[in-house]
Amino acid sequence: MSEIISKIRNFAILAHIDHGKSTLADRMLEITQTVDKRKMKNQILDGMDLERERGITIKLQPVTMEYQGYQLNLIDTPGHVDFSYEVSRSLAAVETAVLLVDATQGIQAQTLANLYLALEQDLIIIPVVNKIDLPAANVAKTKAEISRLLGCREEEILCSSGKTGEGVADILQTVIKNGLPPRPSSGENARALIFDSKYDEYKGVVAFIRVFDGEIKKGEAINLLATKARSEALDVGVFKPEYSSTGVLKAGSIGYIVTGFKQVGDCRVGDTLVAGASREDMVALAGYKEVKPMVFAGIFPREGNDLQDLREAMEKLKLNDASLSYEPERSDALGFGFRCGFLGLLHLEIFQERLRREYGLDLIVTVPSVAYHVKKTNGEDIIVRTPQRLPDPSEISLIEEPWVRLDVITPQEYIGNIMSLSQDKRGVYKNTEYISAGSDEARAILHYDIPMSAILTDFYDKIKSVSAGYASINYDYLDYRAADVVKLDIMVAEEAVEALATIVYRDDAYREGKEIVEILKDTLPRQMFVLKIQAAIGAKVVAAERLSAMRKDVTAKLYGGDVSRKRKLLEKQKKGKKKMMAAGKGSVEIPSDTFVKILKR
Repeated sequence: MSEIISKIRNFAILAHIDHGKSTLADRMLEITQTVDKRKMKNQILDGMDLERERGITIKLQPVTMEYQGYQLNLIDTPGHVDFSYEVSRSLAAVETAVLLVDATQGIQAQTLANLYLALEQDLIIIPVVNKIDLPAANVAKTKAEISRLLGCREEEILCSSGKTGEGVADILQTVIKNGLPPRPSSGENARALIFDSKYDEYKGVVAFIRVFDGEIKKGEAINLLATKARSEALDVGVFKPEYSSTGVLKAGSIGYIVTGFKQVGDCRVGDTLVAGASREDMVALAGYKEVKPMVFAGIFPREGNDLQDLREAMEKLKLNDASLSYEPERSDALGFGFRCGFLGLLHLEIFQERLRREYGLDLIVTVPSVAYHVKKTNGEDIIVRTPQRLPDPSEISLIEEPWVRLDVITPQEYIGNIMSLSQDKRGVYKNTEYISAGSDEARAILHYDIPMSAILTDFYDKIKSVSAGYASINYDYLDYRAADVVKLDIMVAEEAVEALATIVYRDDAYREGKEIVEILKDTLPRQMFVLKIQAAIGAKVVAAERLSAMRKDVTAKLYGGDVSRKRKLLEKQKKGKKKMMAAGKGSVEIPSDTFVKILKR
């Protein structure tokens, strides 16, 4: 068995977004002849249409390759900060990491974040400079940056081009030579870690596993230690990159197992799968720490009868996306739906796009918000995710909001722009580090503490615009700190519209309120009476607009005759308008596209 294990190498490719991971994986599949030339296409491991369209990896994807007598198990990982949980799960299943850096861009924020994740797991790091075929490639500068970061010699850093295939065979040979083989099996029972899972319409739940002890055979009984679920291994095999049945998975291998579970909740990511007779003293493998969602948004079906379809679709996506959390919610304006927790805005965007494409659902998504900790005057602590749940100001003694540690990597000439933007967003400056000093193209890392709510909406776009597209960001949750925030109510015809309430900074309330009332003035249909639109904090109105009344043509039915008849009808109309003005309000139906416009402002 130990001889077989010594011929296995499990590795992941780590990089910042768009540094060429998936293209490099394509060349590896070609060199090892894992995929037939007829079936080869660009970004073959990015199976979703969404991944191909956007040119980003969203889901981790394993594949098994045979090369020079060795079994190489590769996991292609995402590069965007919102999908770092996918990366951390991949790293728990491998012993070696190929750190890929674009020769035209150098080290970026997510390169550092992914490197730190790999170092925490004590993985062997193989540094590679990619895209050396491009005219703008600066290999010497990129090697110097990596050398300074890792403390390795520049000669140890490999060079490759995912596009032309140059240097890719060297990477595979270095993985074989320097990469660690899996540790030998320690127990009698077969144990495997579930690092991902997927719902298949025909097969049911398919678990992606890394076998640590023993071997798992087709037809064996399987038990999950956390959920206590029991079933049978209907099929086991490896990824080539499609499912390829092998009948058995030995210790050290990465593959899949068709569990036969029909209930999506039975098979959780991070659980330990045991094959054969399970003993009471079986120890679970180290799983994954629970991920904390950072951004919350309400997702509602546009048609109320789609609620059950939305629930089933979210259950299936939750299986495939372990960082998602959700709970039922009811809104006065939008009906029944779910309050969902995400790791970031791209995560939210991709999730709603997958619901629309894969399950054909028509959705309304509310404005993203963070979770506030509220300490009440009676000593009670509550978590508030929606403005509607914020208690009366007289009952609140303290409100705390989440802060994150923000790292911005930027060329030296844009440091001033980024500093002023970060300060406008209430960031607290910590320090600056230089990763390539002394040259005209010197680059720095700026460290800030910043409120999570400040980077929620357009911060990433603004960072890109003030740095001409060169800066990159990464953030990690830090802690909760006191915040001077208030609930901003929106009143239409003197009635508060619950769905439009938001939590804002006290000194931003006027600007935010003015924006919302102007959008409402432009989009609301005119009524038979003058419509008051107001933004208020408690009883204090901070911004207001009026929508003039619609004038019905009461004389349209007249033809010919005396002018006094016309005047009589107009006088009657004037009296009616005066009566309505005295009442000053009426029932106003707010169209759903108005909600959407306000959310997208």
